Amino acid sequence: MNSQNSSLPLVAVIGPTASGKSALGVWLAEQLGGEVVACDSTQLYRGFDIGTAKPARAVRHGVPHHLLDVLGPQETATAGGYRQMALSVLADLRGRARLPVFTVGTGLYLRALLEGLADVPQRSEELRERLRHSAQEHGPGHLHKILSRLDAEAAQKISVADGQKLIRAVEVCLLTKMPLTELHRSGRAPLQGWHAAKIGLAPGREALYQRIQARTDAMLANGWLEEVRSLLDAGLPEDAKPFDFIGYRELREVLRGRLTMDEARAAIQQATRRYAKRQLTWFRREPAVHWLAGFGDDPLLQQEALQWLRAQGVMQGRGAEARRV
Repeated sequence: MNSQNSSLPLVAVIGPTASGKSALGVWLAEQLGGEVVACDSTQLYRGFDIGTAKPARAVRHGVPHHLLDVLGPQETATAGGYRQMALSVLADLRGRARLPVFTVGTGLYLRALLEGLADVPQRSEELRERLRHSAQEHGPGHLHKILSRLDAEAAQKISVADGQKLIRAVEVCLLTKMPLTELHRSGRAPLQGWHAAKIGLAPGREALYQRIQARTDAMLANGWLEEVRSLLDAGLPEDAKPFDFIGYRELREVLRGRLTMDEARAAIQQATRRYAKRQLTWFRREPAVHWLAGFGDDPLLQQEALQWLRAQGVMQGRGAEARRV
């Protein structure tokens, strides 16, 4: 990577769901002459708005937002695809001397952008089907045991219950004939010309869980079920990837008559809490993060974040030279 003296800053606001990343990102963009870049695998999809917590359109008019609504529901979101789109956005912001402010819910996407990605093979549906069949035949833990033999380090980082990631990891090992961990360490092209200033939001666990519960209630009151119904009525296949997102799968079951609204509400809140824990586990491994205890919509925390960024050399103003790190 270029030295900090010759690179431009980008701000990355990271944190678990419902921690106020969007609120802080928008506020910082307003203060520092920036534009918000979403870094969230769910917010890429058009039509899936309420349950993915996309910023309100009124907010987007006030501060430009990028990488929202860029994929159709039947397209596939990948870290590599996100990186290519983000690089295009960064080139545009550089040309207009605007500060990128990333709001990061998907840690893998940020890592892909900053560190680059290995040249991994495309999916093999034939191999994936064989692996799924083998998992069903041999029961829980089978794929994890296979991955442990192929790449013990990768197996330590993937839950026994995460079938999707296990299939992909085993698939890559078999197709490339090398451990996934080794593949990831080779051939990466780190981001050039930019230096990341990372702010992490770490509200208290109980406060975060209360915020998750209240936000779920607000989303449901704002028409989340009606959004799901309209997507299905429009002919969108029920197996489209976004219907696997938290909340969308539960509300789909409500419309099928398989869950009550109270059951769905409780399931959504529980799944969201678990997701927040997984996000924090990932983000705690992210290097060079300046952690702040609280929510991103807290005015005192916002001022603290701004002061820290200024201490890093991220200054207010449109000129690129004025914001050099």
